Amino acid sequence: MSEGIVTLLITKLGDFLLERGKELETVKNEAEYVSDELAFMKTFLRLADAMEESDSALKLLVKKVRDVAYDTEDALDEFRLCLANDNGYGIFSCFRKICRSVKDARARRRISSKIQVIKSRVISITESHRRYCNKNNIMVHGSSSDSTTRIECQRDHEEADLVGIENPKKQLIERLLGTKSGREVVSVVGMGGLGKSTLVKRVYDDPDVTKHYKFRAWITVSQSYKTGDLLKHMIQQLFQVLRKPDPHGVEEMDYDKLMMIINKFLQQRKYLIVLDDVWHINAWDAFKYALPNNNHGSRVLLTTRNYGVASICCMEFPDNIYSLNPLSPEESYTLFCKKIFQKSCCPRHLKKVAEKILGRCEGLPLAIVAISGVLATKDKNRIDEWEMVHRSLGAELEDNNKLKTILSLSYNDLPYYLKSCLLYFSIFPKGPIERTRLARLWIAEGFVIEKEGATIEEVAGGYLNELLKRSLVQVEGSTSDGRVKTCRIHDVLRESIILKARDQEFVAVAKEPCMMWPEKVRRLSIHNASQHIQHTIHIPSRLRSLLMFWGVDSLSGYPKINLYYGGLRLLNVLDLQGAPLKEFPNEVVNLFLLKYLSLRYTKVDAIPNSIGNLQNLETLDLKHSRVIELPVGILKLQKLLNLLRQRKVFDCLWSSGKLNQLRRLGIVKLSKKDGKALCYSIENLGNLHALSITSIEENEIIDMQSLSSPPPLLQRLYLTGRQEKLPKCISSLHFLVKLVLKWTRLQDDPLVSIQHLPNLVHLEFVQVYDGERLHFKRGGFQRLRILGLHKLNRLKSITVQKGGIPCLQKLIILGCRLLRRVPFGIQHLPELKVLDFVDMPDDFIKRLRPDGGGGGGDYLKIRNIPEVYCTHKINGNWEAYSVGSFKKGENSPSPNSPMKRSIYHWKP
Repeated sequence: MSEGIVTLLITKLGDFLLERGKELETVKNEAEYVSDELAFMKTFLRLADAMEESDSALKLLVKKVRDVAYDTEDALDEFRLCLANDNGYGIFSCFRKICRSVKDARARRRISSKIQVIKSRVISITESHRRYCNKNNIMVHGSSSDSTTRIECQRDHEEADLVGIENPKKQLIERLLGTKSGREVVSVVGMGGLGKSTLVKRVYDDPDVTKHYKFRAWITVSQSYKTGDLLKHMIQQLFQVLRKPDPHGVEEMDYDKLMMIINKFLQQRKYLIVLDDVWHINAWDAFKYALPNNNHGSRVLLTTRNYGVASICCMEFPDNIYSLNPLSPEESYTLFCKKIFQKSCCPRHLKKVAEKILGRCEGLPLAIVAISGVLATKDKNRIDEWEMVHRSLGAELEDNNKLKTILSLSYNDLPYYLKSCLLYFSIFPKGPIERTRLARLWIAEGFVIEKEGATIEEVAGGYLNELLKRSLVQVEGSTSDGRVKTCRIHDVLRESIILKARDQEFVAVAKEPCMMWPEKVRRLSIHNASQHIQHTIHIPSRLRSLLMFWGVDSLSGYPKINLYYGGLRLLNVLDLQGAPLKEFPNEVVNLFLLKYLSLRYTKVDAIPNSIGNLQNLETLDLKHSRVIELPVGILKLQKLLNLLRQRKVFDCLWSSGKLNQLRRLGIVKLSKKDGKALCYSIENLGNLHALSITSIEENEIIDMQSLSSPPPLLQRLYLTGRQEKLPKCISSLHFLVKLVLKWTRLQDDPLVSIQHLPNLVHLEFVQVYDGERLHFKRGGFQRLRILGLHKLNRLKSITVQKGGIPCLQKLIILGCRLLRRVPFGIQHLPELKVLDFVDMPDDFIKRLRPDGGGGGGDYLKIRNIPEVYCTHKINGNWEAYSVGSFKKGENSPSPNSPMKRSIYHWKP
């Protein structure tokens, strides 16, 4: 992580010299020296992440580098504060300019002095760094053989006696023994500690497999593999099958010669090669040309923690990716009892605490084995000893070298820009985290590096996807168009990350009032903040981020949150989401460096005009607050990327067009007379990705016809209100992914203008069309996956032409009371998985029954769709039943029939 800190500082230092270099000629050379020396150390710091845990001298050296980087950043930010604009007008303007000149001179002398001191410290660190490298025989671009050996010998395939392995073993064997003659690759993917290698070893040694594949080899690749050595090892295993010695001179052969020998040997043979613990795609590239596609039914079986690696290796065989899941609660309990009580069951008095401990392990076999080893040493008559293990899971992990090592391998393999992003999860309490919140915080913290051709939010999204592919982060919830909505990390991994973050002085987490933390800590996360508000919270003077989490405790009244302003001067992030605030904290407007401010879910009802002082603010989150009007001062926020709120429209937003960095905009209570002004404003928001507009009432027309040049990058559009016709520009929104129209009541067919949008995935109509027919034509809606047709009160028929909406997976038809038959041509939808009819008339439902009741016939058209539901209001509750649960002559499901709730969680 220290490499990331230094990289961010070098960027900041470069920008600083570019901006202020002419004013600081006396210190420019010293600052450049500091930057160059730190840049020289970056590669060394990259290696240090994997080595410092076992080397106290290295750990101290890395800490010195981290401290000097932090102190340099402090000096730069304090200088920026001193030079912050102090707008003076009127009779005091001249006096203020004189004071400003004196103040600037003092600030320049102060930073010059600090940079010179920092240069001396860097010189000392550089000497220590060189002495360390020489002593340990470490080159700047390499690592010692000893450290490499230590890393290479750390494996997770040694776990034994796991339960829950038979079913995945059976599935993998079926894939290996298939009848296809071409060489295929099968990938087993999952996070460290799940038992991937154990599973594959059981498959590899299975009698049916050994009988099917005479020629087999097991190669453990790992992070620090040497291709030549591994190819030699493969040759040795293959030649042993024939009881032949290795080819003469194999030890001296180069890569090409070794690869040729293997390829020739396997050319006419059926083989199984296991590549265990593959971390990077270049490892697969190093082996694949040695493994011929000889049409003898050969297979390559690999294990990896990285879904991206699995996908590329199985590019020709996408069905051959096997994601290994955690153990079920029952399997976890079996393994737990097996490790602690051998063949016995868990005693009744320990069962409850055992379940709590297993809950934290979340089905991770290695964690269960590790914690079981700890509990096996405890007195089985003492519940309190078991409760202590539950409370101190993090400490137990710290003492378990094997589990700690396996989780650390994934962290150490990350590029520097992802290490800080992963450690950031330690800031949050346990539970799901909103993707957009996480990405904006990463950006405000400076973790996200701008990339040409992509927005900063898109880069942040890419970072999250990388962590997902590496099995370090899990998707908790998704949006209808496939985007991650919330995410989380495994509880055991979270504990490991908390330990790493604490060790790296990345964040201080306060869970109890009056806790102490290091004075130089950069981030402070206060959990159970309701317990802290009666106390004055001491804020460290170098703090960059303050996040407060309030939990579920109810609070009476709105007590003042006592924050010591002096410690907030350098703050970049202030997250007060859910705080019991009734008024905007006045001290916040003095935080010149602030980039992120969240007052979401507070009772704050007004924003001061002085908000304009926050010239660096990028995100202002007022969602679910009581703010109904924004001051004109908001227009001064030239760096604002995200203005988040859910109340009435503000005239100032479109009167100036200055907020051209906005990505998301939501406007409600719009009147027809404001339409043209709004369109003009929207045309100036060239970076807008999401737009939501709602009229002041259901029958109010929202006039969008003046919108001739919509934001070109718009991805999500929500229009709620009457429209005489759809905006002409809608057909030009080539990046549009989701479109929701409500209350529109169009006379003309709305499909005509939107059917050729190339990226549209999700479409919802709610009281949109007053016509009688909808016709989905051939070639239209080529990527649409989700379609909702709600309360189209005059609709009598739906037709789907062959070749229309070919990718549709989910169709919901709700309250279309005049519709008498299922869509004509529904059989032309090969990808349709879910069909849900909600609040439809009885005679429509009768035609869906398997017995063809009520004239029937429609059942034959839909019987191959995996999930078909009829959603009725039963006893005041909306319930979704599968069509097959209706009995002959009934208009509603049998009381005893199996119920299946619709996976589409729509609430009528």
